[in-house]
Amino acid sequence: MGLTTTGRGRPRNAGRLPGVEGIWVFLGADLVIFCVLFVSFMKDRTAQPALFERSRLTLSHTLGGADTLILLTSSWLVALAVEAARGDEPKRSRICLAGGSLAGAVFVLSKSVEYGEKFAAGVTPATDSFFMWYFTLTGMHLAHVVVGSCLLAALWARSRKSAHGDGEHVLLLLESVASFWHLVDLLWIIMFPLLYLTR
Repeated sequence: MGLTTTGRGRPRNAGRLPGVEGIWVFLGADLVIFCVLFVSFMKDRTAQPALFERSRLTLSHTLGGADTLILLTSSWLVALAVEAARGDEPKRSRICLAGGSLAGAVFVLSKSVEYGEKFAAGVTPATDSFFMWYFTLTGMHLAHVVVGSCLLAALWARSRKSAHGDGEHVLLLLESVASFWHLVDLLWIIMFPLLYLTR
């Protein structure tokens, strides 16, 4: 990727927060929004425990578990891509970026299959309160996955071109996208047990 490093593969300004300036404000605001939604979901669930449990049991734990494994794998690959970029290993970074983006695409496909099964069975956001929350939470998360996958793919495409003199800037972009992607992973780790497992 042509990233600028200093001494034993360490990037300049190694003590700073990863990513471009302001990215953590955006990520923090995004996390707050989801936390408010999670709390609202739990409030409704407490008010209608029987309905929420009955609807929860119709979800596929297999697909939900597979989605979790997919995102964890993707997050690991993106972390390896950042590590490789910092160590001035452009080829390894490109491979990991491609893998992370591909895993994101697989998650989108898996969630599309799950949505298709629900719609085919006549289940929509209007079915009941649980499914209103299910489609709202997973739909918002899916939008984040689509954006993140596209950003990873864009970084991979950029990394294939020679970049001279802007290595540190590229590293900052990669760190920013990686931080966003790890937030997407964290949100699903919370969402999966909340929707699929909690009785």
